[in-house]
Amino acid sequence: MQQLPTRDPVSGGELIVTRLESAAGDVVIEGRFSLGWLAQLSPEQVAFVRLLALHRGNVQKVAGSLRVAYNTARARLDEIATALSAPTLADRQARRLAVLDQLDAGDLSFDAALRLLREDGGGRSTDGR
Repeated sequence: MQQLPTRDPVSGGELIVTRLESAAGDVVIEGRFSLGWLAQLSPEQVAFVRLLALHRGNVQKVAGSLRVAYNTARARLDEIATALSAPTLADRQARRLAVLDQLDAGDLSFDAALRLLREDGGGRSTDGR
């Protein structure tokens, strides 16, 4: 079996699982499922997390299994922590909708809403303004 892709290879965006099937083929479940926190990691990072769990959190043993220096393994773990703490697209969309709801309710001025949307990276037009 191939490794599970966690990101869209073209856009880099989140992938949605739409079909699950048992190995025996007896059960098929269709719908729209999120990969959850796995979607924030590359397949290589998922493999690293698997090794880390197998070695019960011992980064030194992970480094030995990968035949890399401890500092390299530690840097990879830091990259994973950063990826997992980054806001997801759904998080950013929810924050933008909340700002728009506050604007609609009159709780925010247009300028304040625009500033918040720009800070979140979602208020820029296609020409960079």
